Amino acid sequence: MLAHLISDTHALIPLSGGGTRPPGGEKLELVIDWVRWIAFAICVLGILIAGAMMAVGQRRGEGGEHAARLGWVLTACIVIASSTLLVGALQ
Repeated sequence: MLAHLISDTHALIPLSGGGTRPPGGEKLELVIDWVRWIAFAICVLGILIAGAMMAVGQRRGEGGEHAARLGWVLTACIVIASSTLLVGALQ
């Protein structure tokens, strides 16, 4: 559904008639690829850390804190994945 929405939105964006890439465009794409890779690596580390804290912290009343932490990490993963799909659709 999200991919369909993105493709519909992409179809509404007017194109200027086949413009050319600015100088250094390849380097910008390389930087974007590196940032995307680093962001996903941080998300994986965040999930691992949240899981480890859930396993170690077994005190009373801390379950909600761990669930909230994991929820924020998973939300970040969704935002990063959505942004990479959006950028990929617009290229």
